[in-house]
Amino acid sequence: MAVCCATSVFARHTRIYGYVTDSDNRGIELVNVFARCAQQEGTSTNRNGFYELVVDCTDTVQLEFSMLGYTTVKQRLIRPNEVVNVNVEMTTESEWLQEVEVRGIQHQTGTLEQIDASAARVMPDATGGSIESILITFAGVNQNNELSSQYNVRGGSFDENEVYVNGIEVHRPLLIRSGQQEGLSFVNPEMVRNVSFSAGGFDAKYGDKMSSVLDIEYKRPDRFEASLSASLLGANLYVGHGDSTYSQMHGIRYKTSQYMLGGLSTAGNYQPNFLDYQTYLTWQVGRQKTKDRFAQRQKTKPWTMAFLGNVSLNDYRFRPDSLSESFGGQNARSLSIWYEGQEKDRFLTGFAALSARGKVSREVELGFDLSGFYTHEQENFDITGEYVLTAGGENTDKTNTHSAEVDPAAAQAEVLGTGIFHQHARNLLRAGVITLAHHGEWTHGRNRLNWGVSGQAELIRDHISEWEWRDSAGYSMPQSGQAMELYYSMRGDSTMQSARIQGYIQDTYRWLTDHGQVSLTVGGRLQWWSWNNEVLPSPRASVVWFPGWKHDFCFRLATGLYYQAPFYKELRDTVTDALGVTRIRLNRDLRAQRSVHVVLGGDYYFRAWGRPFKLTAEAYYKYIDRMESYTVDNVRVRYSGKNDSEGYATGLDLKLYGELVPGVDSWISFSAMRARQRLTDNGEGVKGDWIPSPQEQRYSFSMLFQDYLPQLPQLRFHLKMLFQDGMPYYAPRNNQAWGRMPMYKRIDLGASYVFDRKTAKFMRAESAKHVKQWAIQFEVFNLVGWKNVNSYFWVSDAYNQQWASPNYLTGRRFNLKLTIDLQ
Repeated sequence: MAVCCATSVFARHTRIYGYVTDSDNRGIELVNVFARCAQQEGTSTNRNGFYELVVDCTDTVQLEFSMLGYTTVKQRLIRPNEVVNVNVEMTTESEWLQEVEVRGIQHQTGTLEQIDASAARVMPDATGGSIESILITFAGVNQNNELSSQYNVRGGSFDENEVYVNGIEVHRPLLIRSGQQEGLSFVNPEMVRNVSFSAGGFDAKYGDKMSSVLDIEYKRPDRFEASLSASLLGANLYVGHGDSTYSQMHGIRYKTSQYMLGGLSTAGNYQPNFLDYQTYLTWQVGRQKTKDRFAQRQKTKPWTMAFLGNVSLNDYRFRPDSLSESFGGQNARSLSIWYEGQEKDRFLTGFAALSARGKVSREVELGFDLSGFYTHEQENFDITGEYVLTAGGENTDKTNTHSAEVDPAAAQAEVLGTGIFHQHARNLLRAGVITLAHHGEWTHGRNRLNWGVSGQAELIRDHISEWEWRDSAGYSMPQSGQAMELYYSMRGDSTMQSARIQGYIQDTYRWLTDHGQVSLTVGGRLQWWSWNNEVLPSPRASVVWFPGWKHDFCFRLATGLYYQAPFYKELRDTVTDALGVTRIRLNRDLRAQRSVHVVLGGDYYFRAWGRPFKLTAEAYYKYIDRMESYTVDNVRVRYSGKNDSEGYATGLDLKLYGELVPGVDSWISFSAMRARQRLTDNGEGVKGDWIPSPQEQRYSFSMLFQDYLPQLPQLRFHLKMLFQDGMPYYAPRNNQAWGRMPMYKRIDLGASYVFDRKTAKFMRAESAKHVKQWAIQFEVFNLVGWKNVNSYFWVSDAYNQQWASPNYLTGRRFNLKLTIDLQ
């Protein structure tokens, strides 16, 4: 009934949409489109040449398409229908303008891919909305935990991904071990202007990580704007304002994943609360005013000062109650656990950066950054569990029965083992990082030279005290026959104080030939770290070729030597004493991991059904030596603390991007890969066998599809699909015995309805003059209700055989979100 009423209201409007292309069938951006009827409506085309107008008219409509350098096109629509598609081809006005290329707007001219950040507002996302939710649908990028914003790229670990905001590297907490604790991503999507991403082969200006670069640029509003959103997952408030001399943005985000965690297999009282405040201020100094435009161009531009600040608080509290789960397929097993105790975690982080950027001449631009990061992390838990492992049958009892007695369901099946365990942790980490950096750019003719140098000081204090005791069938594990030993114990008090100096230089040269346009980038990085006194040279190069063919193609080749120096977690080497207590010591002999990248890729730009598309293919090979072996449990990465391995990753990434429906972007991605590693010394003086790397996902298929009703474009649907190979997993304290988790598969569906001034009369009332639009969105997470595995809990039976009980992620959940945009 509501839909019918809405249809009758919007039927009075005429929606006119289409594409504006040139004689080569390429979309033209920023074409002015005007519709004249009783009143005039105007808009401009986007980067694909798409435009859309809504006019109040049932009589003749005059359309006009104009842009400097092109002949103006006029069309008349007589008594148009409710929805009209008008596609226009524009021709250049003069022979001189025939040399103008539109490729700079449409084509990827380097190793970085541009991302439309606006998709984060409407994409169904169990984390509450983040830029990372877009990345995981790209080829080569994988994720197997919807509660986390972390991702792995082409077989690398979470720690191998670098993130920049306004050219400044950002850090994240170090003690996070599960997606439940993680909270909010650093990047606030409401404040983002541009997003660039590279999955490998990136330039020398981007730091010292081995897998990927995410480069974020925040916007500078020139007028008042604000937005407020609230859902079952939290609330966000954003306010921005500015003019030609200054701008300011403030964002407050609150997230609670209590509702999502209610879908986990472990029943209990979850109290996760995450709060984030972020601000970005810019102002110009030294502005020079003159009426002579030529003189204005000769004078230096004013310096822009900027301040970026962030404070984040993660407070996670959890009282587990019980768990009952079946696993094992044909050899079915059932595990029931009853818990006592609680977990209390608190992560407080702060980040601040002061920047100055300005042009000292027409060709030279300089910048200076001073930034600081501080984190105070506490992880405390004492949890006791009593478990019963049975053969066959399914135990569904989840009552709070803290007793070693077997429940009636389990009594009908063979009891394979009973036991008790106690997990304890009192971990505290404090870390501070201060960075002073300078960077510059010189542009002359066809050359663009970039350089930069930075110095960084780090101070980290870490206290670790965690252990686990297990008792199986009345015997403490492990059983030595002499004394009671802990199943696992780790202790350490460490302090690390170090300094790093980094620098880079790179040059990009572009030229035209008879065979097309070529762009060559050559550069290198140099890094020194006081901790191990290691100097790391990193040469890199890439070439991009745009053939002068009738069809739009682009080919690129990138290669380089990439080092990833340890930060802190990688340094944790361990020594086990005679009592079985593992103590942490920081390894001063640990060297940076080293990787060689070779990436060969290409893009094909074409139009189908009158709409733009891009097909991208990239083949890659990465060889890694001086590698540090590691394991992954949930989102926690545990390193061996030694350069004890080597590995490689090779694969093919495919992505089809375009407008499956007019004006709305969708894409499909497919990846195939192979990632292997082996010990360089298996303890017998020879190399170990090749085994899968911890983040190897041999295949991955993802899709983001967006659609709307032609007669009701305000109602849109958003479908996100992920089908990925399961991650490898390893037996406790045995990195060579491995298995593979089941495939990670997930479908999220969202539907949104937008009310704005063009389509809703009540929005034109005086009382709503400051409301730009408001939207309501309904989301279904894990539409099919698949049970995905993220990690395993290991238990032992009466025969001392270990069984891996899967820890399942969230099931089907629903979310309702309301967003209001102000102006």
